[in-house]
Amino acid sequence: MAEIHVTPLGAGQDVGRSCIIASIGSKNIMLDCGMHMGYNDERRFPDFSYIVDGNLTDHIDCVIISHFHLDHCGALPFMTEMVGYNGPIYMTHPTKAIAPILLEDMRKVAVERKGETNFFTSAMIKDCMKKVIAVNLHQVVQVDNEIEIKAYYAGHVLGAAMFHIKVGTQSLVYTGDYNMTPDRHLGAAWIDRCRPDLLISESTYATTIRDSKRCRERDFLKKVHECVNNGGKVLIPVFALGRAQELCILLETYWERMDLKVPIYFAAGLTEKANSYYKMFISWTNQKIKKTFVRRNMFEFKHIKPFDKSYIDNPGPMVVFATPGMLHAGLSLTIFKKWAPFEQNMLIMPGYCVQGTVGAQVLGGAKKIEIDRQTVEVKLSVEYMSFSAHADAKGIMQLIQYCQPKNVLLVHGEGKKMDFLKNQIQTELGIDCFMPANGETAVIKTALPVHAVIDQGLLMKCKQKYEMNPPDPKRPCLVHGVLVVKDDVLTLMDSQKAADELGLPKQELILSCPVPLPDDSQPATALAKISNKVQKDLVNWEVVTRRDDSFCVQSVDVSLRQKDQSAKFEILVKWLYEDDELGNYILKMVKSVLEE
Repeated sequence: MAEIHVTPLGAGQDVGRSCIIASIGSKNIMLDCGMHMGYNDERRFPDFSYIVDGNLTDHIDCVIISHFHLDHCGALPFMTEMVGYNGPIYMTHPTKAIAPILLEDMRKVAVERKGETNFFTSAMIKDCMKKVIAVNLHQVVQVDNEIEIKAYYAGHVLGAAMFHIKVGTQSLVYTGDYNMTPDRHLGAAWIDRCRPDLLISESTYATTIRDSKRCRERDFLKKVHECVNNGGKVLIPVFALGRAQELCILLETYWERMDLKVPIYFAAGLTEKANSYYKMFISWTNQKIKKTFVRRNMFEFKHIKPFDKSYIDNPGPMVVFATPGMLHAGLSLTIFKKWAPFEQNMLIMPGYCVQGTVGAQVLGGAKKIEIDRQTVEVKLSVEYMSFSAHADAKGIMQLIQYCQPKNVLLVHGEGKKMDFLKNQIQTELGIDCFMPANGETAVIKTALPVHAVIDQGLLMKCKQKYEMNPPDPKRPCLVHGVLVVKDDVLTLMDSQKAADELGLPKQELILSCPVPLPDDSQPATALAKISNKVQKDLVNWEVVTRRDDSFCVQSVDVSLRQKDQSAKFEILVKWLYEDDELGNYILKMVKSVLEE
């Protein structure tokens, strides 16, 4: 048995700092390289010394980044430029374009505003991105003579991708973050039925089944409208791209329909950047936006204007989208500190908040929060409305059933919730499931495939049999043959041909099953009814009927016989093992006719 070893350096029974080391074949692959939003010390980045002290290039064969969110790519410049890694890094074209902008924004907040040291510079971000190789969806990329990768659409955010990775005969799929439900600007995640040895899936909402999207949207619009009607201010913390555009489209449409004049603002500069990227990568959006793009760009908003810090103290109602999405730093935190003490105001959290962030504390019901050595009273109303672009429990199960992996490993979720989903996967789907914590290694055993050539005559024989049944794309084609080693090649042959080639007599295994006749039935009449039923149902098969109404189909023989020298009769069904599927089918038919 071969093995795949998986060690999370981050996102093991935790959300944030996604960084997973997968050892598959003789290769070590890093899946994502994120930072933790809940920490400002050394715990912010993964502990790369776990892999090796010093340069990582000799130990990591390649790095794959699933999307541009900082909890998946935030530690990349730190690893490449400060720890030391010069190997290949793969991500999609939108991720390569957007990631450096978010990394630079994060660097400014950490270094220029908070005065942190031991942080990467702007030059390091540029040098890091020079190592990146951009990939297209469904493009098969040969990393070296053993590693092959292929990206699939993941929904979630612009450019997010799942990756199918093959090393020799072993394979795994890494989902990153994905969404199985299409929304107003992105499509649903999709992947081939690739049957990998291992599926590594996020599990942020492992125990949640979300309600109707339309109900959530209606509730969101109602809450915002009520707040501004009462003179309140609404703060919606978002990340620059993703949910921000989703909610902007929703509010823009509603404001237009209701003819509302209350101002809506978006953090200055980010709207323009977002628009330019959505124009550039329009092929990554959903079908509706692609269709209307020529006539009207859905991301050019009439009611949503750029926000200036001077507007924070403006009187009257307003709605503000501000970054970042978890209230852990930046403009959203600045606005929150100003607006939190006033009851008429409202905070709407549209996505998941990592433990340790101000957002998580507020959602936990905290009424007093210490921020930058100041105590902030929380009097504004707090609403959590999940517009998160992560798959819920139903979506995760859906992906597993579609992808059909042999094993599943859960990351990017809370321990207790992951444990619940793990049990559900094992019980309902019968698939082994793993959930290692950070620093723990899960060992997944994989079967080595046996490569064999199938004899053309046997293939044609199976094809003819298969086509005799009604078309069914889900029905597997079972092949019966003999495995022969010929000229150092494994060949699957028809049993008669194998016996002839080897000069051996053919031995046949015959299976039989007697079915007792009910006491009140006439033996000859019962057999005739069975014969008629088989001829009616198996129209494409040759049914050979004898004078006594006994009959055969292929090697399946159905006849009448007296039971143990008594006056009672029974139907005897016999067949060769190679016709086992047909034999069992006719046996079921015999039993159903006798039970009528």
